[in-house]
Amino acid sequence: MTWSLVTYRADGDETAVGLRETDGTVRALPRFAGRTLRELLEDWAAVAEELRALDVAGLEVLGGVHLEAPIRFPHKVVCAGANYFAHLAEMNVPRPDPVGAPYFFLKPPTTTVIGPSDTIVLPDRAGRRIDWEAELGVVIGRRAHDIDEADARAHIAGYTVLNDVSARDRLGRKDAVAPPFGFDWTSAKGEDTFCPTGPGVTPAWFVEDPQDLRITLSVNGVVKQDSSTADMMNSAFAVVAAASRIMTLEPGDIVATGSPAGVGAPRGEFLQDGDEVVVEISGLGQLRNPVADGATRLAATGPEARRIA
Repeated sequence: MTWSLVTYRADGDETAVGLRETDGTVRALPRFAGRTLRELLEDWAAVAEELRALDVAGLEVLGGVHLEAPIRFPHKVVCAGANYFAHLAEMNVPRPDPVGAPYFFLKPPTTTVIGPSDTIVLPDRAGRRIDWEAELGVVIGRRAHDIDEADARAHIAGYTVLNDVSARDRLGRKDAVAPPFGFDWTSAKGEDTFCPTGPGVTPAWFVEDPQDLRITLSVNGVVKQDSSTADMMNSAFAVVAAASRIMTLEPGDIVATGSPAGVGAPRGEFLQDGDEVVVEISGLGQLRNPVADGATRLAATGPEARRIA
């Protein structure tokens, strides 16, 4: 049986960690009451041992719960850019030979991260071009500093589904003081709600090969991305190892491994008010998020709409 760890809220209560089966059934985990998923990840060796011994069928089934972002406040969200061969091709970038080390950028963890069913809010500005990017997210469960690719698996607690929402209109800077500053990755990647994650964190022991997962994304039911993690230039393990050579990865960090072909930019297609985006990775579940215009949402709901859900 495959399941994932989720963070849920029921009837206005405090959030709690639960277990979600592949059919969507959520079960209580009273053994870990009062602890966040990030706290469990900080004690992952002991927690994992208990989880492996669970009698899932004996856990209480919960009804009417709302799933939150599984890790609401990760220490870091580290993203690898341009890590699929077909994605490079659609962006008219030559196939690299040899393949170099991954390129990284960061997303602000507390304001970009949202959960399943939370709203991706489109910024209120003219000329916006907001794109989708389905990605496999790696969740760190053991501190990693300057590790080798062969050792990366031992530092991974599990995997999640992620959408690296991107503002294509803010990537290039015409007012850059010099050519090296012409790409503004922070502005393009760091706006509020631009990192949907979930529905849960699937423990690594359920994922035999992270390079053999189907990854898809649809907008309003129309498939835009349909690929496999086998198309990665640098494997998930290589990405984690490379990131650890730049910065120390801590339990609860999320490392995004890049997006396959099918993003909107090459076709001039971008997210619009009223859209629904669904990202699915085989064995990890579906991440479903509505899209709303920031100005419309604020007018409809008042100042509280500025709060990140």
